[in-house]
Amino acid sequence: MDHIKKHLQETKDIVDLLDPEKIEKIIRSLVEIRRQNGRLFILGVGGGAGIASHAVNDFRKIAGIEAYSPIDNVPELTARVNDEGWETVFREWLKVSRLRQEDGIFVFSVGGGDADRNISANIVEALKYGQKVGAKILGVVGRDGGYTAKVADACIVIPTVNP
Repeated sequence: MDHIKKHLQETKDIVDLLDPEKIEKIIRSLVEIRRQNGRLFILGVGGGAGIASHAVNDFRKIAGIEAYSPIDNVPELTARVNDEGWETVFREWLKVSRLRQEDGIFVFSVGGGDADRNISANIVEALKYGQKVGAKILGVVGRDGGYTAKVADACIVIPTVNP
């Protein structure tokens, strides 16, 4: 029972540390993307990939936003990784998807990417391309937020309470 109480307390501590203004900023950005008939491209690796795949469903079904994730097309994803490399896989997918200024890129990531340390370099490259196009960049990330937090138009960094 002590473990359960500790877990629930840590969850409460995390929620208490979240900044409601940052959550509101993401919501406003999503509303703007939908208003402009933009599309939402959702990226993640590892556990973030699972969240990205599920989020596509929720944004389409519940929020009425046209949403996609490269994770959901495994044959294309693996062909691109094989032929072009892991670092550029999301960027090239966004190019073929004809990412536009009205669109958004939403990242779910523990670290947010760090090209210098070769951590989620594929996310970093995708975000650089998104900036070039002028797409909105959104994120829900952990740790220090990494590259995503540095360049995002709106980003929530989930605090760590039990490293």
